[in-house]
Amino acid sequence: MKIVVLDGYTLNPGDNPWDGVAEMGELTVHDRTDPDRVPEAAAGAEILLTNKTPITGESLKRLESLKFISVLATGYNIVDTAAAGSLGVPVSNIPEYGTDAVAQFTMALALELCHQVGEHVRSVREGAWSTCPDWCYWRTRQVSLHGKTMGIVGFGRIGRRVGELAHAFGMNVLAFDTADGDDPGYAPFEWSGVERIFRESHVVSLHCPQTPENTGFVDEALLKKMRKDAFLINASRGGLIREADLAEALNAGVIAGAALDVVSEEPISTENPLLPARNCLLTPHMAWSAIDARRRLMKATEKNIRAFLAGASVNVVNRDFLA
Repeated sequence: MKIVVLDGYTLNPGDNPWDGVAEMGELTVHDRTDPDRVPEAAAGAEILLTNKTPITGESLKRLESLKFISVLATGYNIVDTAAAGSLGVPVSNIPEYGTDAVAQFTMALALELCHQVGEHVRSVREGAWSTCPDWCYWRTRQVSLHGKTMGIVGFGRIGRRVGELAHAFGMNVLAFDTADGDDPGYAPFEWSGVERIFRESHVVSLHCPQTPENTGFVDEALLKKMRKDAFLINASRGGLIREADLAEALNAGVIAGAALDVVSEEPISTENPLLPARNCLLTPHMAWSAIDARRRLMKATEKNIRAFLAGASVNVVNRDFLA
């Protein structure tokens, strides 16, 4: 069984070996693959693994040996699942591996917006405290989360964990999700519409998948509904936000700040309007990257492949399209 990994470096930059996958077939790992060269890189592959390298319908037509795709992530919009299904190729994802890691990172972004710890560490090293006439100083407005409201758009596994952490900080929690779900076991908590979340929350955090229906839903009109002292966090998908609108809102003081681990084009373009935007913290899509989370992802990938080989595929996201 020939197994090809299109973009393996981010999952295993040297600390998360492919040994378990290699036991199941002839393994080729490409650190990175240009999207235009997927058919060449995956030639002869029966099992194909990808994280962020697109697998298009055109590529799939040229991969005549392909029998199974496993996405090295929870989101699977990188694969043309309908085209794969029409060719009889199941596509599996990893539904859960980084819940705690992403939720923790989300709160780290919130705390950085509140305290700008990194900025103050740099200022001390540059000598600002040594020359300060007072015993302390702060260069940015310091914000306490206790008693404030966290609004969460997308209340699945990660959103729920963020809610628990926000509650532990003493925050009120508002949540929106397209699917019905049980109330969490803490209070104060309320289900809410998206507009109310943006209107009332001190911190709005996005944890929903990107779909054609919600692409760009965070736009000028919605941002203008937010409090002037509010923060926006996105550790989900960059395409949920109209980036030019957010940059304008930040520069005009419509909202107090934003922290984004994802953008619409990754790696980020040097022309992205958020790079110079006021009080906009940008991190390089790293919320998922804790070593324990990446090891869970690797183990889950092994399970996906073993299940496929046993004729009982799991975590299949394109069953409705399978021919």
